[in-house]
Amino acid sequence: MATVWDGRKGTEEPAAAALASEILSRADRDVTFMVHLVGESQNLLVRHFVVFIETELAKRGITYGAHPLLRPFIETHARELTDFVLQGIGLRHQFGLQALEIMAGDPSRLLRVDLWDSLESHINDAQRHFVSGVGGLQRILVQIETDT
Repeated sequence: MATVWDGRKGTEEPAAAALASEILSRADRDVTFMVHLVGESQNLLVRHFVVFIETELAKRGITYGAHPLLRPFIETHARELTDFVLQGIGLRHQFGLQALEIMAGDPSRLLRVDLWDSLESHINDAQRHFVSGVGGLQRILVQIETDT
């Protein structure tokens, strides 16, 4: 992959800028914003599902006293049910970039510029993270080869 000079950071970076531009050229059909519940709303959902699972299990005679690993089981499943609800809400309520720009009154497309900056930064971060872990991956592959 080609590299470009990133004058802000004073380093050479993979061509994240070109990739970010290419992605945003498809923004009107490919970029959507999703509703995502956070904070107390997520906690309310988790607590609801904990109580729901506890109640359903109790109806079947399954209680904490009899099963020492029941609490982690219930918490894990409550979080999975919460994630399911949150993903469903997000998928159900998506807004295209054009619609969001119209609602926000963003004729100068500042939202796209902000999104471009964010894309470029995240692409660079992901690449740096991968490169920093390549040594570990190589060690795992060597170990697998020697074990077989």
